[in-house]
Amino acid sequence: MALTRINLLTIPIDILPDEDIEQTILDMLSKGEPQHIVFITIWDLLRARRDAEYRAMLEQAALCLPLSRSLLKAAQFLKLPVPIRRDSFDMIIRILNIIDSHYKSLYLLGGRAQNLLDAERNVHVTFPGIGIVGRFNGFYRKTMEQDIILSIVKAHPALLIAGNGLPGGVRWIYRNKAKLPASIFIHDNDIIDIFAKRKKRISDAAFRKGHEFLPQLLRNPFKVFYVFRYALFLLIVLFYRLFKT
Repeated sequence: MALTRINLLTIPIDILPDEDIEQTILDMLSKGEPQHIVFITIWDLLRARRDAEYRAMLEQAALCLPLSRSLLKAAQFLKLPVPIRRDSFDMIIRILNIIDSHYKSLYLLGGRAQNLLDAERNVHVTFPGIGIVGRFNGFYRKTMEQDIILSIVKAHPALLIAGNGLPGGVRWIYRNKAKLPASIFIHDNDIIDIFAKRKKRISDAAFRKGHEFLPQLLRNPFKVFYVFRYALFLLIVLFYRLFKT
């Protein structure tokens, strides 16, 4: 794959040029093991520095793509190759276009039952070349999990997109990786609801300006205290610039 992996504050981040996205996805489909694509914010990076499981998930992921503009600025400040920032929705649409043009299959996992049905219908209309080989809603009983995994294994989709309602969120894929087929797996908490038109995605203009955190802040004003985490991030970056080689 034509990508470069850097370590930003010891956490892996991949640099994937636009022109190499399609070939990278096709190469991932040829692998004989599950391929996990993860989107990283500065909060995820800080979590990975103190959470061994989260760090291991990122280190073993096929792709770790940055969402936060601050990650790019930190890489530049530390004189590392600067990653290419990716909007998770835009990247998922690009991957769906690739899957569609090559007539591959898709499994949808997560979300409320009606939202999942609406999401499936809308995806089918937009990407008619994709075969949707299965779906299962989130917020399920724990006793159903093995049946869900068996359903995914039998369907063996080229791509599985997971939304909200999974125990552990993005970690669900990592924790069940040994049981899953050789597919590409992507988790985005809002994606099923966005596909179902129950939730709006962040605008391209807001994402370019680095304002993707504002909708979360409006939904949960207590996240204003993340300013202290951000200050910690800046201090760690400064420490690495001054004392790390």
